Amino acid sequence: CTIEPNVGMVAVPDERLDVLGKMYNTQKITPAVIEFVDIAGLVRGASKGEGLGNKFLSHIREVDAIVHVVRCFENSNIIHVDGGINPARDIETINLELILADIESLEKQIARVERAARGGDKVAKEQFAVFNLALEHLQKGLPCRSLELTDDEQKILKSAFMITSKPTLYVANISQEQMANTLTDPYITAVREIANKEHAEHLEICADIEAELAELDADEFEEYKREFGIEESGLNRLIKASYHLLGLISYLTAGEKEVRAWTIPRGIKAPGAAGVIHTDFERGFIKAEVVPYDTLVACGGYNQAKEAGKVRMEGKDYVVQDGDVMLFRFNV
Repeated sequence: CTIEPNVGMVAVPDERLDVLGKMYNTQKITPAVIEFVDIAGLVRGASKGEGLGNKFLSHIREVDAIVHVVRCFENSNIIHVDGGINPARDIETINLELILADIESLEKQIARVERAARGGDKVAKEQFAVFNLALEHLQKGLPCRSLELTDDEQKILKSAFMITSKPTLYVANISQEQMANTLTDPYITAVREIANKEHAEHLEICADIEAELAELDADEFEEYKREFGIEESGLNRLIKASYHLLGLISYLTAGEKEVRAWTIPRGIKAPGAAGVIHTDFERGFIKAEVVPYDTLVACGGYNQAKEAGKVRMEGKDYVVQDGDVMLFRFNV
């Protein structure tokens, strides 16, 4: 990407949909989708507007989570802007620009709430305390996501829209040779240690191999996986990891017309999950018929699961689990 971000809508890989599709002899399979925004890399001074930094920072502010791709491979034919491979340095360069941008934003917000806080406004007082706590943390060169806060304090800081609060996934871009020793490779280890310290996620991908896989048809891809002992592509792992990073899960609906994965936040209750299909489903929610995917497959079908007493009737307080196959009853 150069200036304008590239946006791609991709399907979230879910093998369960194909199984249900065959079970129901369905006409249509609809997976969950996730939107990736490819934003150009930042340079030193981006927080001060260097290298179109302000524009790129504005793009980053708009996303829900950050996937930070870090170069970990050696290749003399591909020049590194800083002259050598050093993942820790590269991560620090980007994080410092995001931290500086957050400091500037937070200082303005502190100035805004300070007067109200001194005047006795309870909400402003709470904001003032949490914002200053976050500012001190940022000034130490640390991202907001590594700041230990209570749930209430997290909610307050969320209102400040800090870039460094966003959940982050570090992706180590490695060579084919490095794939054999991901646990001991010093570059990969450096990325893993930074991720752990920041309460971020991490994974490794060989973009070189992914480019090759993208050119293969389905049969060739299966043969490639068998030959190299690959369970699934790095791209699929990245998509799944990003979905998890966002705190999302899928519940499933199944029938002859369509088998579909519905995206919901982890921890949502049944009426809210029903509302993802249609607001009327949530407004008039009565009950949900629920059977876990694994149970449904083990029984051999919905009717068999029902006969075996495995289909549950759940009410408004039921917290939906990933892979629940659901049928909603409602009345409006």
